[in-house]
Amino acid sequence: MKLKSEEVAWAIEKEINGFEDQLSLESVGYILQLGDGIARVWGLDDAMMSEWLEFSNGTFGMVLNLELDSVGVVLLGPQEGLKEQDIVKRTGKVASIPVGPALLGRVVSPLGVPLDGKGPIETDQFRPLEGTSPNVVERQPVCEPLQTGIKAVDAMIPIGRGQRELIIGDRQTGKTTLIIDTIINQKDKDMICIYVAIGQKASTVSKLVALLEERGAMAYTTVVVATASDPAPLQYIAPYAAASMGEYYMYSGKHAVCFYDDLSMHAQAYRQLALLLRRPPGREAYPGDIFYLHSRLLERAAKLNDAKGGGSLTAIPVIETQANDVTTYIPTNVISITDGQIYLESDLFFSGVRPAVNVGISASRVGGKAQTKAMKKVAGSLRLDLAQFRELAAFTQFGSELDARTKAQLARGERMVEILKQDKFSPCSLEDEVISIFMGTEGYLDDLPLDQVLKFEKDFLAYVGKEYQAIPETISKTKNLEQSSIDLLKEAIEKFKEIFKNEHLARHPKAPEIS
Repeated sequence: MKLKSEEVAWAIEKEINGFEDQLSLESVGYILQLGDGIARVWGLDDAMMSEWLEFSNGTFGMVLNLELDSVGVVLLGPQEGLKEQDIVKRTGKVASIPVGPALLGRVVSPLGVPLDGKGPIETDQFRPLEGTSPNVVERQPVCEPLQTGIKAVDAMIPIGRGQRELIIGDRQTGKTTLIIDTIINQKDKDMICIYVAIGQKASTVSKLVALLEERGAMAYTTVVVATASDPAPLQYIAPYAAASMGEYYMYSGKHAVCFYDDLSMHAQAYRQLALLLRRPPGREAYPGDIFYLHSRLLERAAKLNDAKGGGSLTAIPVIETQANDVTTYIPTNVISITDGQIYLESDLFFSGVRPAVNVGISASRVGGKAQTKAMKKVAGSLRLDLAQFRELAAFTQFGSELDARTKAQLARGERMVEILKQDKFSPCSLEDEVISIFMGTEGYLDDLPLDQVLKFEKDFLAYVGKEYQAIPETISKTKNLEQSSIDLLKEAIEKFKEIFKNEHLARHPKAPEIS
């Protein structure tokens, strides 16, 4: 059928009116070399460090090397379908990830892609992967406690909001358990938790998420996952992505804590990338900027001043040692960056002291400033007492005669070690911690049989919660242990000791009487 001339004229007029005389310019390059998740790209002279680049198969990459005639790019996805001489496009965007409350309760990849099957993440908030850490003027001293719910930590190695506290120890000594306890304890405490799993088995992470969901902890937690099967670039950016998520809350005047589990795997992933990018290797084949790798991550943790909103980001990195050796390259690097370390020892763990915290070489460089007044009062001499007990216990192995004072000191130390033991996934409230440690440091447990100490503690806390509710309520409200509470607590202990003694004799008629 022939078109009429007026129909043709109308169609041409429509096309002319719709024509836009605009040119779109794209900066493109070409793949020179490809392999092991690394691409060398020619023709992108204007590319920026850490910029996203788009490959022809839809995979994104990040610029890590700027060389004279090419750029080194790490691929953050599959390289199937890519080959040499394929086109690579600049996006003009520096690496950034989605942040905000929409990520709470979710399990995501380091790129913010959901991995939990709960649908897309609806957020229009983005932050750069590599943020600038707050300067000295923007910070204020760490003074608010971050309650872990672990008696040994809160009493002797306190962590403050905005601090960087390292958890270090051999594998299978309870490092991740310490983190899980701390996350569970943040319920109703105005604290957002971000847990990063770097180079772990997917099944291990799945169990951890299931446990947090069971305890209701996922409501205020985001889990960032780069498993052992993920490419090294994803493992490399994982902790930085978590720090960016935490910074969103810090700059909003809120409080967040990031757990990096663990930075040993992170350093290994970065070493792999650096060697593939032909960077010169140094000690233990790590590149020369391995210290800067972790310092620029951990320095992003801070307590902001009131003018900036007073928010905080706490960093709790994990380092795995080999055969209790903390003097190797990566552990010494991270120890020097952080504000203290919690050292978990395998010998203590296997002897039944759990959490297996070695008080001797654990430290918190913030110290009492990150403790409540109540905890300061009861735990002031605890660290020194335990250190002296360890020395005495080592000395008495030689079987020398002991005087009454030394025997009393050993008895006190044994009971303090016992009272600091704690089941996993059962963090204590501040008031329970204060009451338990008060009993130990004031000598109320010295005459109890060692195997009855934990039962006495459990039963006494239940008794106080029922008969002397004013004590825990006052401690919880004032965060202090006033003289009136101390007098009431002493009265409660004396009364309960009589009840416990009678129950103990009824159960064990031939047992020696509790004095």
